[in-house]
Amino acid sequence: MDFDFSDDQTQLRDAVRRWVDKGYGFERRRAAVAAGGFDRAAYTELAELGLAGLYVGDDHGGLAMGPVEGMVVMEELGRGIVLEPLGQTLIATGVLGGYAPAALQADWLPRLAAGEALVVLAHQERGLRYQLGAAHTRATAQGDGWTVSGAKSVVPAGDQADAFLVPAQTPQGLALFLVERQADGVRTDGYLTQDGSRAAEVRFDNAPAQLVSADGQTALEHAVDIGIAGVCAEAVGVMDQTVALTADYLNTRKQFGVAIGSFQALRHRLADMKMQLELARSMSYYASLKLNTPTAERRQALARAKVQLGQSMRFVGQQAVQLHGGIGVTDEYIVSHYFKKLTQLEMTFGDTLHHLGEVSARMQDTAGVFA
Repeated sequence: MDFDFSDDQTQLRDAVRRWVDKGYGFERRRAAVAAGGFDRAAYTELAELGLAGLYVGDDHGGLAMGPVEGMVVMEELGRGIVLEPLGQTLIATGVLGGYAPAALQADWLPRLAAGEALVVLAHQERGLRYQLGAAHTRATAQGDGWTVSGAKSVVPAGDQADAFLVPAQTPQGLALFLVERQADGVRTDGYLTQDGSRAAEVRFDNAPAQLVSADGQTALEHAVDIGIAGVCAEAVGVMDQTVALTADYLNTRKQFGVAIGSFQALRHRLADMKMQLELARSMSYYASLKLNTPTAERRQALARAKVQLGQSMRFVGQQAVQLHGGIGVTDEYIVSHYFKKLTQLEMTFGDTLHHLGEVSARMQDTAGVFA
C-alpha cells in the first residue's frame, strides 16, 4: 500500500508548517494563554489558509477535502501546540455537512468555511464520563422549533464560540441540535484548561435550538470519531516535536565533559520514544483511513487507534520530562507545555482505559487478528 502523500497534500502540509514556524511562535502562544487561551486573530489566520473549510463542499465555499488532509493539518498544528480549536471546526463542518438539513447547511457552512463563525461540540456532562448516549440534557418541541435545557461541561472555547452542537434527549430518543451562544437562556462560564487552551461550562435554560439530526446517536458518534481522528493526528505532531526537542537537549546538555546523548542508556530511552511515536503515527493513519467506513468498522478502528495513541502519549511525555530533568517541568521551557498537551489529549474524547473497554466490547471471535 502506498502511504506517500499526494502533491496537494504535501503542499497543504508545507503551508501549515510555514504558518506554525513563522506565525505561531512560543511567545505568541504564551501571550494567547495569558489573554485567556483563545486568539481570534490566530483562528482567522487559519481560516485564511482555507483550513476552516477543509471538510466543507465547494458549493459552500470550502475545499471539499477529506480525512487524510485533515490528518495532515492537525499533525502540523500539533507540532506548534496551537491553542485554537480547528479540530472542533472539522467536527462541526463534518457533522453539519453530513446530517443537517439543507437550510441549516446553507446558513452555517459558508460562515464556518470563511472563519466568520465558530461552532463547537458540547456533549460532555458531569458524572457521565465518556458515555455518548446518556445525556441528561432535554429538548422540548415548541411550535415549529425546539428548546433545550441542561448543562454541558468542558466545552472547548465555549464562551468564545458562536454556536454549539448539543446532544439532548427527546421523547423519541437522542437528537442533535444547534444552539447559538447569544440565544436567550444560554449562560457560559469560561476558564483555562491544563494545556493553556480555553473551555467553558455551558448552561441551557429553555434555549431555542435548531434540529441537526433526529438520529442523534449516529451523528454524535460520527462527531466524536472525527474528533478522535483529529486528536490522534495532533498528538503525533506533538510527540514528533517532543522527541526532536529531547534529542536536541541530549546533544546539548553536558555532564562529565561530554554530551549526555553519548550515554548508551539515554540513547536507548530516546530510541524507545521514537518507537512509540512511529507506532502512534501508523495508528493515526489507520484512524483517518477508517473515518468514512461503515459505523461499526469505524467505531472499532477509532477505539483501537486511541488506545495506542494514549499509551504512546503517556510514554513519550513522561520520558521527555525525565530525560530533561528539572528543567523539563518549568513553565519557561517549552517541553513542559508539550507534556501538558499530551496529558490533556490522552483524556480527550475518552481516555486509554475507556477505549480499551470499547475495543474489548467490539472483539469478534478472531479478536481482530485475521479480520
